Amino acid sequence: MADMEGMSEAKRYHLDVPAQNWSYALKGCNSLDWGMKNRLANIFNPVSGKTVMLAVDHGYFMGPTTGLERMDVTIVPLLPYADTLMCTRGILRSTIPAEFNRGVVLRASGGPSILKELSDEEIAVDMEDALRLNASAVAVQVFIGGPFETRSVHNMTRLVDKGLRYGMPVLGVTAVGKELTRDAQYLRLATRICAELGAAYVKTYYCAEGFESVTASCPVPIVIAGGKKLPELEALQMAERAIQEGAAGVDMGRNIFQSEAPAAMIQAVRKVVHEGWSAAHAFQFFEEERQKA
Repeated sequence: MADMEGMSEAKRYHLDVPAQNWSYALKGCNSLDWGMKNRLANIFNPVSGKTVMLAVDHGYFMGPTTGLERMDVTIVPLLPYADTLMCTRGILRSTIPAEFNRGVVLRASGGPSILKELSDEEIAVDMEDALRLNASAVAVQVFIGGPFETRSVHNMTRLVDKGLRYGMPVLGVTAVGKELTRDAQYLRLATRICAELGAAYVKTYYCAEGFESVTASCPVPIVIAGGKKLPELEALQMAERAIQEGAAGVDMGRNIFQSEAPAAMIQAVRKVVHEGWSAAHAFQFFEEERQKA
């Protein structure tokens, strides 16, 4: 029993203040469990509602690609500027400092290398291991239109079921494949399928025409993939247009870690995503930071 001596009757009930009923502002996510929303808050900045994800999971099918040969040298210095790190569990355990306290999105599907048919993937991470690693979300490829479309969709739905059990959001990554026509009609189909089947948010590519219809028709947040390496100004222009047309952030890899000045580039991307800077203004910032470096 607690010591009752000195205790007094509680008086501060604030009867004149209505009870607060906090809503969660992230698109389509207000009805999720508290644990899901708390994990998503580690991915999406609570002030801007957007995210800059640093994608470094390419090695799971490409091996040590340019810029990722020594991730302890090239990626760890970029971590202070990322809202979220998207990586594999092997890299997280072997390379990422435990002091990194922002969101981690674990690549949860895999199988074939670049030498094989990429869409032939299976689930490659157990949900309990994702929890053990304190992940904020797990990511799975969904190959809409690919030869293994049904399998990849089932991979996602199986993860969604386990995620709902444990409070783990699932990121559906779609529009993957060289043979695909990434126009607005296709992107609307692919992103909507992921959302309808339970993805908490979706990663897809940007298209120059009609992208606003893609974000409007998807009931959960969309982040854009950076894709192949572009000149820095073009990558910033793509990010600016995507944010203006409804994207909730970017998930960039090669356009950051293959940049001539990766730290300057990720900071410039942050200016566009979180502060609403124009691409031209952010590129000027990039050039100034690059020269300092």
